[in-house]
Amino acid sequence: MKRKVFFMMLLAAMTALCACTSGTNGGNNGSDKVYYGGNITIGITQDLDSLDPHKAVAAGTKEVLYNIFEGLIKVTKDGEFAPAVAESYTISEDGKEYDFVLRKNVRFHNGKTVTAEDVIYSLKRVAGMLETEEPDVSKIAAFSIISDITKTDNGVKVTLTEPNTELIGYFTSSIIPCDYADQATAPVGTGPFKFVSYSALQNIIVAKNEDYYIKGVPYLDQVTFKICANTDAAFMELMGGGIDILPYLTNDQANQLKGKMDVVDGTMNLVQALFLNNAVAPFDNLKVRQAICYAINRQEIINLVAGGKGVIIGTNMFPSFSKYYDETLVDAYPYNVDKAKELLKEAGYPDGFSFTITIPSNYEFHVRTGEVIVEQLKKVGIKAEIKLVEWASWISDVYVGRDYETTIIGLDSKMAPSDVLRFYPTTASKNFVNYFNNDFDALFEKAQKAVNEDEKAGYYKQLEKKLTEDAVSAYLQSPAQLVAINKDLGGYCFYPIYVQDMSTIYFKTEPPKQNDQ
Repeated sequence: MKRKVFFMMLLAAMTALCACTSGTNGGNNGSDKVYYGGNITIGITQDLDSLDPHKAVAAGTKEVLYNIFEGLIKVTKDGEFAPAVAESYTISEDGKEYDFVLRKNVRFHNGKTVTAEDVIYSLKRVAGMLETEEPDVSKIAAFSIISDITKTDNGVKVTLTEPNTELIGYFTSSIIPCDYADQATAPVGTGPFKFVSYSALQNIIVAKNEDYYIKGVPYLDQVTFKICANTDAAFMELMGGGIDILPYLTNDQANQLKGKMDVVDGTMNLVQALFLNNAVAPFDNLKVRQAICYAINRQEIINLVAGGKGVIIGTNMFPSFSKYYDETLVDAYPYNVDKAKELLKEAGYPDGFSFTITIPSNYEFHVRTGEVIVEQLKKVGIKAEIKLVEWASWISDVYVGRDYETTIIGLDSKMAPSDVLRFYPTTASKNFVNYFNNDFDALFEKAQKAVNEDEKAGYYKQLEKKLTEDAVSAYLQSPAQLVAINKDLGGYCFYPIYVQDMSTIYFKTEPPKQNDQ
């Protein structure tokens, strides 16, 4: 027996997180006059690590490619699953079969109609099921339980080796043509915008997809994602009129824009933490890790860096995943200098120690956070030094090579609780903190297989508690996102995933001609 699932379903695990400027997803709320056309520039602070969506690793890359590519489903601003390449889906009662009905006449940007063969190829590619695998494709670990993907009369069927009812969140993975070999240089998807050009360290330009299957969007003719060295450089461009939208502002920058631009705030849906390499001394010592957790004043960080905006967390889970989030863990390590010193003494470091915090230089928010932490740790005798690195170096050395002591970064996820915790199973390729716990691994497997939602939520809360008790890292906050927007624009939305959706943006006044911009 199967249950038909249409795309009006609200994800019970999520709360609505949209804060649109004078509008809603796919349109305005009637307060603005909407003009079609126009070109805008949005500032981003890291280069793209790949134009091929299946090879992209960085969240900053995926938030741009979101405009070019779509999966079988997509996530709305309200935390719903919406139709994309698929128009509906069915999950079997035992959680081992997913049937997708494909939307008719969806076209890729090269004019080819999307077929079941394209879907099967795309899913098998990210699941590692193709006969000839590509080593640089970023495999979806959750897809390892897929046993077969087959064509049906009106779509595709995905069969699993074991139950998993939360796998639906991973089917946002991009659908690409099965017979197209140039994704790395001239990407082709089904999204509202199509690729125009890319210049490394400069920009990526996308243009309106006139054949997009959702009529009425996008509004804009063209969007340029301008690549800036860091938030400060982007802010200078913004002040000079060269950028229309800039996300990830610091509170100080937002205050400088009052009266000049609209500034809206929402959530980044990131887990920001001082991540500790558990395999490197002294962070292989539980008491040292606990001492660091007690020595950090998280509310002070939020006050100083984000003007009080942000939500304190005590584990690797977003508060917006309310069904799975254990809010009691927030108080596990209250700020306590004396307790931190006591633990350091017990661990054999009565006079403290020195270490390095490696931070990607393009993320001013994380750099500022690091500066505050450095000062806080001095109070317990710990000397921390910040090492700024290029984003590419952070990926290769920290994330992949695990050659670091500590780092500050924000971790994103898909719409599945298992994806939030994908960094911690012992054998996970993304376990860059080197956390090894057999009990965690066994519990993680149970959580994924659980079909009953209450049982599943209980398992995930137990997993979160283990991360907190083991002080795997010093979890800080789910940061607020401050975004500067040209006063002539409307429709900006925040999503419960990490994206910059340009399909909802429109001009509220007659857009300037291209040569006027």
